[in-house]
Amino acid sequence: MSSVPDDGAQLLAHLRSWVGGWPPPATGAPVHVVANVAAERPGWDGQVQPVRGVLRADGRGVIGVPPAAAAQLVDGPLDALADCLPKALDIPGTLYRGAMRWTTSPASVGDLADAGVWLDVADPRVPAWLHPFGGEVLVALDDDVYVAGVGLKRHDEHARELSVVTAEAARGRGLARRLVAQAARRVVDEGRVATYLHAPDNTASARVAVATDFTDRGCAVLGFFAAAP
Repeated sequence: MSSVPDDGAQLLAHLRSWVGGWPPPATGAPVHVVANVAAERPGWDGQVQPVRGVLRADGRGVIGVPPAAAAQLVDGPLDALADCLPKALDIPGTLYRGAMRWTTSPASVGDLADAGVWLDVADPRVPAWLHPFGGEVLVALDDDVYVAGVGLKRHDEHARELSVVTAEAARGRGLARRLVAQAARRVVDEGRVATYLHAPDNTASARVAVATDFTDRGCAVLGFFAAAP
């Protein structure tokens, strides 16, 4: 089993930066805990994400948490770590697991044509949900009115995570897959790896991922949902 889920140097650099360490040890407990100072700092949207982890298809992975929490945790099975996380973080909540996909070879413009234009988030045509992404976002317009868009989560210099939303009235037209492919091509052209995360039961997102060449390699992303106050 490869020590990194892909042979891309940018993906390896991203995992080391975002999670706090990679690859997981070849032997011992399946999930390795690392102290990650980035997990106590505001992320791409200004919010703190105290748990950042990745699991390979073989079940081995790394989970990064703030140093104070890491000092209270030990490597072990994922379920055992999930039970210990709220106390170690001093935050009530639940570990979540999602599908993690990435690509350095997205669908070509010949397969999925461009469907949007890049606009600054300050443009009045850009909806509120895209504002936290900052910079430029990719938007599909119908008669100069937003119908779908993609934002780029700028976790580090090595990768961009894509998020896509289509207005209900515009669904069924293939806009999501065309926008995701267009955004991924730009990310890759800039020398980065494009990542795409979704809930395991989100079949619509999975279909978009398959259509745009974000292959399912059986890897998972780990995070933490804080309980409502």
